[in-house]
Amino acid sequence: MGFQYFAGAALRALTARKDGPSLYDVCDPVLLNYRGGDPHLGKFYKTALGNPALRPLLRRTGLPALNDEGRLQRLRAALTHARDAAEPDWAAVGAPIAELMADIGVEHPQPAKVAATARAPAAAEIERVIRRCGAHLLGSFAKNGFIPTYAAFNLLGDPDMGGREMLMALTGLNARGYKNSTLLFNLARIFIAHSPARALINPPWTGIAEPMWEPVQIRHRSAYYDAFFTEALLSFVETGLASGEEIAASQRAIADMVEFCLKTSAEEVPSHDGSKVRVVTALAPGSGPRFSRFFAQIKQDLGFGIYVPDCDTTACSFSAATQAGSTDPILDQPLLDFYRGYQVREGANEPRVTVPLNDHVDYEGGVVTWIDNLAGERPYGNDLDPTLNLDILEVSFRHLGRWKILETPQRLETVHRIIGFQRKLAESGAFAQPRSHIYYLPELYSAYFGRCHAAFMALPLVARQAIDPDGHFEFIRGKVLAYVEGELITREMNAFDAALALMALAHLGADVATFAPALHCIVAHFGEGGRHGPYKAYEWNKMKTPTRILVGGPEVTSAFVLMGLALARRKMAKR
Repeated sequence: MGFQYFAGAALRALTARKDGPSLYDVCDPVLLNYRGGDPHLGKFYKTALGNPALRPLLRRTGLPALNDEGRLQRLRAALTHARDAAEPDWAAVGAPIAELMADIGVEHPQPAKVAATARAPAAAEIERVIRRCGAHLLGSFAKNGFIPTYAAFNLLGDPDMGGREMLMALTGLNARGYKNSTLLFNLARIFIAHSPARALINPPWTGIAEPMWEPVQIRHRSAYYDAFFTEALLSFVETGLASGEEIAASQRAIADMVEFCLKTSAEEVPSHDGSKVRVVTALAPGSGPRFSRFFAQIKQDLGFGIYVPDCDTTACSFSAATQAGSTDPILDQPLLDFYRGYQVREGANEPRVTVPLNDHVDYEGGVVTWIDNLAGERPYGNDLDPTLNLDILEVSFRHLGRWKILETPQRLETVHRIIGFQRKLAESGAFAQPRSHIYYLPELYSAYFGRCHAAFMALPLVARQAIDPDGHFEFIRGKVLAYVEGELITREMNAFDAALALMALAHLGADVATFAPALHCIVAHFGEGGRHGPYKAYEWNKMKTPTRILVGGPEVTSAFVLMGLALARRKMAKR
């Protein structure tokens, strides 16, 4: 898609024939200027929806359904209640919006089947890409003082967020600002879905992971990202393809990122036994995230004023630091004791999942996402993501002896129950459904299962038998490989999809002949990133609320391509 596509979409949006009240006809009388009530709702409306960039694109999009005066007034009354009530009835507020969301028609991508690639690229081509991706990461660190990642908004929203799920979010989230932004973003989705601007805001793409279009990308730093950049640079050094200077630069960057994870981003939180535990938050306090002043204010206006720690960032940070050889005392904490308090037990603490967007999944045994801070704040309520639970298993395997997991029945039981949760997910096939995942996509789950499986297989046989006496890991391995080999690599992929496919195939012991489609895709798309790097930015992870917020970046793609190619190259050398 080039200039002609986007220019045509913009022209059609600016000249559309209006048939019914627009978003601004609905909201301006209620939210543009008012006194009293909740000031954040109006501030959010002006910042995110009523701004000079979006207003011209949507001002001519009307909803015929709102030509019904009674329906229009009920919608305005709901917004007024959200604005003025000290404690709004959020289910009632969201009801007229949920009703209008029935036909927005947002769907997951369905890549077309493609002919199988017969031959893998030459070793020299693979090594050229590895070297370039490693240099890209190191060059970015040298330029910025960290390796940045980016967030971008897709205002059309997530395919898994229908009216029912929007109501779940409104009633399950805690922070009022976050409820406000979820409410209004979902109202805007309805108008965008019926506007020619839809083609501009959500253009089509190749593969599964969504490309991140350049406008409105927010650059920042997070311990979660630093943990995976650490693993990528460790992988680069292990390939033997880095120069002496690059090895030294990698070691300096790794040391800095480990310190950012374990020191800068660490905070103390209460555990469920009354003790205190040091965990890791995704957005460090103060200037740690490296937001510009402009975007720091936007973050506040959008309802992200409080950011609490999470189980996933903590697990990944501990794992990366351990792989890097850190001996920081924070790593001695047996996290499984802490995670046990956030583990769902059927009938006992299932209400811990307050935003059950993937409620077709059996949560029993899974660990939820968000950690209460010392003040007891939980702005996002809580949800449960399968991939996060893989990261908890992976870090537990790396700390099996240090945390005395086999010697401590309670810790071993916690591991058994997480594995049981994953087994049920594989048995049902739910792992391959995008709706099952809160923050990720099925192909990323597959890559992360491969990563987790590799850590499991590195353990002594007696330990593996104690951890998984019923062979659940082998069962899940078969299901994941069948998905990657039978679905993912048989369809159109982008470079990010291909990197994740390679990670899964290589870690799970697939025949090296199956690497060819992913290797071919990666080499064929080399250079697509232009001045930003070897590859474009793609969706690594996402948030479904308050709208679809994608996180990734050119550096992220380079990191995953590097890791995928390094794994594949090692397996191919042993053939």
